[in-house]
Amino acid sequence: MKTNNKVLFMTQAAMIAAIYVVLCLVFEPISYGAIQTRVAEALTVLPFFTPAAIPGLFIGCLIANALGGGILLDVLAGSLTTLAAAYLTWMLRGKSKFLASVPPVVLNAIVIPWVLKFGYGEPLPIPFLMVTVGLGEILTASIMGTVLLCVLARYKGVIFKNTASAA
Repeated sequence: MKTNNKVLFMTQAAMIAAIYVVLCLVFEPISYGAIQTRVAEALTVLPFFTPAAIPGLFIGCLIANALGGGILLDVLAGSLTTLAAAYLTWMLRGKSKFLASVPPVVLNAIVIPWVLKFGYGEPLPIPFLMVTVGLGEILTASIMGTVLLCVLARYKGVIFKNTASAA
């Protein structure tokens, strides 16, 4: 990878991480808890365009969870779930753009309820938490994320140029 591509990759990753953190903190009342709608999850479609979004989303989630007062289990499990979802979204990049939000929705709906239940002692049953987390992800990652993806697709060559080989 050329030096310019490395700098571009790191800059994009840092910007994505920063935007993720800011969105979580600005919308803090709805970003955390058993019933959450984390607006920053709209960014989880970005690996569709650039591999820089993979570390960007991971680091952004890690920082946001730590600053949001998350316990260690939440900070680690939530961030690793975001990392896995970002990687899977990157792997789906050659498919339909409407599949880009599937990994974050599915992985978060499966993993996060267990963190809420056993990390925070949430009294609600796991299946209910799966539904609430899943619905929050559908609203943010699927609906808002797909709108973001469609808008950014128009500017793909300008915004995300020269990062395809950065993986």
